[in-house]
Parts: sequence; structure tokens; C-alpha cells
Amino acid sequence: MPIKKDDKEKDKKKAPAKAKKTETKEKKVPAKKKASEETPEKAEKELKEMEAAEEVELAAGESAKGGSFISAVGRRKTSIARVRLIKNGKGLITVNGKPYDKYFTTFELRDTVTSPLKTAGQEGAVDISAKVVGGGIRGQADAVRHGISRALLQLNPTYRKALKKLGFLKRDARKKERKKFGLKGARRAPQWSKR
Repeated sequence: MPIKKDDKEKDKKKAPAKAKKTETKEKKVPAKKKASEETPEKAEKELKEMEAAEEVELAAGESAKGGSFISAVGRRKTSIARVRLIKNGKGLITVNGKPYDKYFTTFELRDTVTSPLKTAGQEGAVDISAKVVGGGIRGQADAVRHGISRALLQLNPTYRKALKKLGFLKRDARKKERKKFGLKGARRAPQWSKR
């Protein structure tokens, strides 16, 4: 079957159309580069935040070297906090190398951490450096509070009455009860069916 001239012309017209499509794809590539140009700004911002956190940690470390510190351990659920109370500080509180207000993002958790210092009246007088592992964010905040309370007690035993009254010295032993075999949860029994 002979090929018509019209079909050849259509094929020629189709070929440039395909080339145009590839050009549009090439044009989209620079748009992606623009998005990647924004990421260095974000990277710079993150780098500045990390540097600020390092400065805070270095300041806490230097004050620990220059002055003496008191160490204590606080616990809650599965969280364990190693707390260093640094005498003659400026009121800096660091948790895992970050300022405590960056680590504990909600007001409630920040208030939990600072409550023993407020009770003892030592907010701006001492620095706190804490390292916390395990558990969730709420358990970690309670563990830090427990550790700070114990350290304050070593600093001055007269704080005992006020701290004990608020329950900051007691190790909160409440934990999630383990699931038992034959049951759906710790105590929840399977649904009883009559028939």
C-alpha cells in the first residue's frame, strides 16, 4: 500500500511537537533548582540554632569548670534524668544540649521543669544542665523536675519542707501496667458471649 504525501506531512508535524514537549520538561528543571536554593537558607538557619545551642552548652560547661556543681538523678516512668546544678550561675537551663524552652515546647512542661527553682527562689542564681533518656516528653519533664529537686536539697537542706509539700521529692512510681496473657490488656477481659 503506497504512503500518501499527507501522511508524511503529518509525521513531520508530529516530530516538532515532541521536541516542544521535551523543551518544556527542560524548563521545569530550573524551577526545581529555585526550590533547592531556598534550602541553603534553611540550612543556615538550622546551623545558627545549633551554634546557639552549643554556646549555651559551653557556657554551662565553663561555669561547671569554674564553679562547683551538684549532681542528682531524677526518674519518672521509663525516663532517667542526670541533672547537674551549677552554683553561682545565671539561670541557664539546658536539656540534652538545648535550651530547655526549645526542648520542652509547651508552657506546661517548661513550668514543670522550673517549678522547683521557683519554689526554692533559685531561678536566676543557679544553672541547670540535664541529660535525659527514655520515655516520652512528659515523663522526661517530670524526671528533670525530680532531679532538680534532689539537687536543690543537697544545696540547702532547708528547702526540704517546701519541696516535699508540693511532692517534688517523691519518685512517682506510677507506670503503665503490663498486659497479661488471656486478657486484652492489663485487666481488660475478652468480651463475654452468651452464645
